[in-house]
Amino acid sequence: MKRLTFVALLLAGSALPAQAQTMDHSQMDHGAHQMPQAQDAPPEAIPANPHAGHGAPATDATIPQGAAPSVPTDYAAEAFYAPDVMARARAAMTKESGGMTFSQLMIDRLEYRAQKGGDGYHWEGEGWIGGDINRLAIKSEGEGEAGGRLESAELQALYSRAIDPWWNVVAGVRQDFRPQPQRTYATVGIEGLAPYWFEVEAQAFLSDKGDAHLRVEGTYDQRITQHLILQPAAEVNFAAQDVPDIGVGSGLSNVELGLRLRYEIVHEFAPYIGVNWERSFGDTARYVRAAGDRASATSLVMGIRFWF
Repeated sequence: MKRLTFVALLLAGSALPAQAQTMDHSQMDHGAHQMPQAQDAPPEAIPANPHAGHGAPATDATIPQGAAPSVPTDYAAEAFYAPDVMARARAAMTKESGGMTFSQLMIDRLEYRAQKGGDGYHWEGEGWIGGDINRLAIKSEGEGEAGGRLESAELQALYSRAIDPWWNVVAGVRQDFRPQPQRTYATVGIEGLAPYWFEVEAQAFLSDKGDAHLRVEGTYDQRITQHLILQPAAEVNFAAQDVPDIGVGSGLSNVELGLRLRYEIVHEFAPYIGVNWERSFGDTARYVRAAGDRASATSLVMGIRFWF
């Protein structure tokens, strides 16, 4: 019985149309499962270059051509203030931005020297007034015996002009009051800050008697702390000929080396201690010995350095 029932069902299924036996997927609505689409934008709404105006390289067509515009001579402030008042204000601003007159007095060394054969003292300083480019400078240095005679003293009046941010050329006159007889020199030189922060100065001198000399100096500030500075210094003097009147021989006449340790209580005031060595050479040493002095001397120094 079961076998007859299965055959009947099989015969009934084979009698169905072919299109009923196979599902027709072409009639299904696939749009019901798709994301909604935005309406097409008109072609003119889409830029040709989406990055145009945002960092795109400039072309000759976008760069202004021709001469630069002239400096304006009409000032908005003059609508509220008198033109002469504003002219004075602009002149003051220009002056304060680089055209001011400055001044400084620097006493670099004011020291007592303790040495064998008699203690002494020494000073060296400079004052100047002027602007960033042109200045008038007054320099002085000298030394003598403690409680005794003044051995050397000079005063220089110099015109200084900056030739770049680091160097100045100087020219002027130097007057020696000691040793006797007095000498007056024309001087020219250069001073400034050499690479690695060495302060260097070189001067040539020509006296009213015709003798010529050369002096080269250099110092370096080695900062140990914010207040403690070690300063080595050197000075070398040359003469073009013998000058027996003032005890100077031709060639290398003398060398002075120093090492000073100063403590800046404030930047403007610093006491220091150190050691100084100087020696005369050649005919200069012979003149020094003939005068009863030693050709070489080493001294312990103590002093102050200040400026304002």
